[in-house]
Amino acid sequence: MPQNPDRYPLVRITAARRIGVPLGEFAAATGLHPDLVRRYVALGLLEPATGPAGQPRFDATHLMRVARIQRLRFGLGLNYAALGVVLDLLDRIDRLEAALAGRATTGRR
Repeated sequence: MPQNPDRYPLVRITAARRIGVPLGEFAAATGLHPDLVRRYVALGLLEPATGPAGQPRFDATHLMRVARIQRLRFGLGLNYAALGVVLDLLDRIDRLEAALAGRATTGRR
C-alpha cells in the first residue's frame, strides 16, 4: 500500500545539531501535538537535553523513543504507567544486548 507523503512528511534532524531541535520542530517531526510531547517529558518517558535558554531540545534518539512509545501505546494499548515500566525494561535489554555484543567482539565469551 503506497503511503501518502503529505500524511507522513519526512523531517530530517541532522547530527550536525549537537543540542537538538526545539519542542515545536520536534513535535512537527513526530506528528504529535506539542502538549503531548510535554506530557511525555513530564511523565519521564522522554528526557530532552536543555538548550542555552533552558528550553527542552530533542535529537534523533528521541524520535526513535517516540516511535517506540507510539507502538506500545497503540499496538498494545498500554497506559502511561505501564509505558514507563516497559520502556525501562526495554532500555535495560538494549544495554545488556550491547554489552554482550561488545564481549563477543573482544573475544571474551
